[in-house]
Amino acid sequence: MGPDKELCAAALGGTEPSLLDQCKQRAAEIIQQEAERLSALSRDIWSQPELAYQEHRAHDTLTRFFSSCPSWEVQPHYKLDTAFRAEWGPVPAAAPALHVGFLCEYDALPGLGHACGHNLIAEVGAAAALGLKGALESVQPPRAVKITVLGTPAEEDGGGKIDLIEAGAFDDMHVVFMAHPAQEDAAYLPDVAEHDVTVKYYGKACHAAAYPWEGINALDAAILAYNNLSVLRQQMKPAWRVHGVIKNGGVKPNIIPSYSELEFYLRAPSRKDLATLIEKAHACFNAAAAATGCRVELSTSGHDYYNVLPNKTLAKAYLENGKKLGMQFTTDDLVLNGLSGSTDFGNVTFVVPGIHPYFYIGSEALNHTEEYTEASGSKEAQFYALRTAKALTMTALDVIFKPDLLENVREDFKTVKLMEESSFSGTDKARESSSGAGCASR
Repeated sequence: MGPDKELCAAALGGTEPSLLDQCKQRAAEIIQQEAERLSALSRDIWSQPELAYQEHRAHDTLTRFFSSCPSWEVQPHYKLDTAFRAEWGPVPAAAPALHVGFLCEYDALPGLGHACGHNLIAEVGAAAALGLKGALESVQPPRAVKITVLGTPAEEDGGGKIDLIEAGAFDDMHVVFMAHPAQEDAAYLPDVAEHDVTVKYYGKACHAAAYPWEGINALDAAILAYNNLSVLRQQMKPAWRVHGVIKNGGVKPNIIPSYSELEFYLRAPSRKDLATLIEKAHACFNAAAAATGCRVELSTSGHDYYNVLPNKTLAKAYLENGKKLGMQFTTDDLVLNGLSGSTDFGNVTFVVPGIHPYFYIGSEALNHTEEYTEASGSKEAQFYALRTAKALTMTALDVIFKPDLLENVREDFKTVKLMEESSFSGTDKARESSSGAGCASR
């Protein structure tokens, strides 16, 4: 008996397995059978890191992978140049199907490569989809099922999922799954809302020693803006975060800088708090311009990232399936209730129920470090990635085979979304739309 059969048998307590349990066992077996190909897929993406919207090699690798798998209909360059869509399921004339989505990410970080493990995210999404297809194609589930794998570029910078939302890519999906590498297993962590802003100050160049009074110092404006935000931290809520860099501060000491540029990320647990933080931060930027006589220009490079809405029903099912596979989920309150990063998957959870668990990859290294880059490409990470894919597939099977569970998933989605949006007043929405948008899962 193989390890997956042993786990399944232990979970069933020796009783005759139900059709659902048989499907879960079959899905795990298929994922394990595909381990070598999945590892090669992940390694190929990891070895050639590509930045947001430039993931041409990763796109081609993933589309070739699904094109080589029987019965998958692959649409390369779907809505975006480096996005793709792979589908399996009933023909259009069949009865309405339950549409299950698995998301793949594959962009990397500048200078660090896959220090956030997006190669593993792509592998997990592909593996989970293969497992679900293999489990369903030889049985008669309670209802028709359609499976879609959506390749979503530019998570680290720009917000590819938001582009795809706006293009209608999620309109017909009923539930979506994705998992993110971390330092521990967790069914849910509080990913926060995020906005990025680029601040440009325009002054006037002049000789810094001979007649500095004739110049307008754009670097002074940048320094004041940076310090204004540092002072603002005293009055920021504990869960708010503001962090940034000065990207341009002048060209030579004896020339009054006529141009400076900063880039900041603003984060808060909810869209409502984020709108308030944006207003305060913009006041800091504008005040620096007024004090120095510079002209200021505020712009954004992508979309605002929303906080990830929790779905307690999906999280509970994922926990149960993960524990059967040997996952040891964190119970550390600092991890479970502390701040995580930000992700454009948050925006997805406002349009379709979904789950975004985190998974251990065999290393204590922290994301966005050189050590995590190495860990995400290691052989050891493969066991944990495939185990996570199995847990996602098993959770999807629960949704398919348990109508009451699916109804609870939908109710959780409606309730949490309504609570979030009711707290986000019309004034806040107007403030958000006038202030622009932001980026990243950083």
